[in-house]
Amino acid sequence: MTINVYTEQTPNPATMKFMVNKLLINGSEDFATKESAEHSPFAKELFKFNFVNGVFFASNFVTITKTEGVEWPDIEPILKEFVKGAVESEYKIKEETSDETPTFEGTDLEIKIQQILHDYVRPAVEQDGGAISYKSFDDGIVTVELRGSCSGCPSSTITLKSGIQNLLQRMVPEVKEVVSEAL
Repeated sequence: MTINVYTEQTPNPATMKFMVNKLLINGSEDFATKESAEHSPFAKELFKFNFVNGVFFASNFVTITKTEGVEWPDIEPILKEFVKGAVESEYKIKEETSDETPTFEGTDLEIKIQQILHDYVRPAVEQDGGAISYKSFDDGIVTVELRGSCSGCPSSTITLKSGIQNLLQRMVPEVKEVVSEAL
């Protein structure tokens, strides 16, 4: 199989989404630091580039966050070639394997919130090169964690309030607010 790689801009100017024509991972993996990539051969190699500041994998793409002071036109071709070679060489994203079937826990209301986030919000957030995970529901406030291109993205607050909060409030009247936990 010939591996093709193409890029897509994300709402976060510091990140670029590198799409491939092959499933890389079921679920997602976020490596926000070089140290966190210790058990990921693929991410570990990406962090060897001094201009890589974060790596996030989901389905058929890797979102790469660049360091300040470098421009995408200068590094995009290098990263495209690397991602192509890494996928062709079958670099592992994580050394251990686990079942990626989502399991929802908590009260019936918490499970409903998690299911909505998984079914409606997650696919949209992944389209922009990011991921969302449920953290808690307490006194009407849903706390989520944004990763990948969503972490530190200037438009993530708008997405959080206008998109996710409105959706959850319509589907679960007990939800008063949605907040993001900082990483």
